Amino acid sequence: MTELGLVVGEDGRTRCAWHGGLDDYRRYHDEEWGHPVTGDHRLFEKICLEGFQSGLSWLTILRKREGFRAAFAGFDFDKVADFGDADIARCLADAGIVRHRGKIVSTINNARRAQILRDEFGTLARYFWSFEPKPDERPARVDWETIRANPTTPTSVRLSKDLKKRGWTFVGPTTVYAFMQAMGLVNDHVEGCFCRAEVETKRNLLQRP
Repeated sequence: MTELGLVVGEDGRTRCAWHGGLDDYRRYHDEEWGHPVTGDHRLFEKICLEGFQSGLSWLTILRKREGFRAAFAGFDFDKVADFGDADIARCLADAGIVRHRGKIVSTINNARRAQILRDEFGTLARYFWSFEPKPDERPARVDWETIRANPTTPTSVRLSKDLKKRGWTFVGPTTVYAFMQAMGLVNDHVEGCFCRAEVETKRNLLQRP
């Protein structure tokens, strides 16, 4: 990792350095991370996978993502909400995912909580995007030092507290902030990364839920 958190790739483009030169991680950085998402299934998938990441690296989860999608019905929370003991046992036997009972049970619980949230707000997207930070809550300049020093933010703390109050689990403020970064509720591509301008353009054009 460079001091500025940037690296120049073989294609001549300057990127955030955290992908470590790994092809799949670089594609995730370029094509997904930080790009704004308003689809309910994608949002539900990501917040669940961030919970599974707890204590692990995101790369581990990313490389098992297709396995998770197969195990959890494409993260259709209406289907996951109906999972029972047989599904828990199936997931615990599935080498394609992280076989952690607490996190599996949490995903089923959160699916049921997601149904309630959708009934209240109309969509999960409308709820989550209501926590998009205001400009005065964001740093004047997004650099590697700022990101490294702020694994949580006041907004992620508020969202985490609200989710927990609603019965969600594995949604601590660090997990929630990683979710916000990945789903584009904030743009944390560092200054100098070619993706930063692309993501900002998408955010400016986005029709908020």
